[in-house]
Amino acid sequence: MASPNLHPMINVAVKAARTAGSIINRAALDVESVRISQKLVNDFVTEVDQAAELAIIETLLTAYPGHGIWAEESGREHGAKDSEFVWIIDPLDGTTNFIHGLPVYCVSIALAVKGKIEQAVIYDPSRNDLFTATKGRGAYLNDRRLRVSKRIRLQECLISTGFPFRPEDDFNTYLKMMGDVMQKTAGLRRPGAAALDLAYVAAGFTDGFFETGLQAWDMAAGSLLVTEAGGLVGNFTGEPDFLEQQECMAGNPRVYGQLVGILGKYSKFASAGEKAGLRQAAQAPASDAATTASTDGASDSVTHAASNTATNTTTDAPF
Repeated sequence: MASPNLHPMINVAVKAARTAGSIINRAALDVESVRISQKLVNDFVTEVDQAAELAIIETLLTAYPGHGIWAEESGREHGAKDSEFVWIIDPLDGTTNFIHGLPVYCVSIALAVKGKIEQAVIYDPSRNDLFTATKGRGAYLNDRRLRVSKRIRLQECLISTGFPFRPEDDFNTYLKMMGDVMQKTAGLRRPGAAALDLAYVAAGFTDGFFETGLQAWDMAAGSLLVTEAGGLVGNFTGEPDFLEQQECMAGNPRVYGQLVGILGKYSKFASAGEKAGLRQAAQAPASDAATTASTDGASDSVTHAASNTATNTTTDAPF
């Protein structure tokens, strides 16, 4: 199925993403010569991130000089400061993969209008895969309409995640979360680029995704792709205002509801009772922990509740 006539703003975003992608692809031919600096421990930025970001901003502001910009490397220093239209940009999501020559990275561009994500482009330059979405018009990979997967049995599902990598990250909690998900699913994957992970949920390549510590530019475009493909996005408790909460979960509606059942207690927004239960479980003998029931039969009420909280409003951004 061919994609519908693209919104003019999407066309500009696609042009910007492809321009950035060509910069990335050229640099990938000789990645050894790329200059790398370190923002924080294990948090890298290259001259390629910066060149790609400037190319995106120049393309967007040439077309829409009155729009605002919120970009990973340059923050809000470009564009209008008070516009209702704000482009949220990650010029190279998956920089660590790129540095190593592992071809799993992408360009992510989203447009927020009055705080709601309305346009999204994710471009994978190494595969020439273009994901696009316009609010209310569906999500596409190249010219193919996307739908989230139809799997409902968690033990048949493939879930993607991102591992913690900063010294201040809570590694022990993450290991518990991964252990819970691993035991109840067909597999857990860590590709290394959150924007692409969300695009893959939208495409049905994976059935769900979760990660902590993400920034808005990692999630903005991907979140619209997921919801326009029929999926749900929110924080670990299923609440929709997640973009600046550094907590993201996505999936098809049935899987999403079951992930809330597994991961909700680990959310920093979980109730005091849930957190107390988690502490008790941590102190219980291993044999007790092993007897926890599978969530494959998670009640439709959980899914329904998650659907109610997460659909339509999931792509709201608090700015």
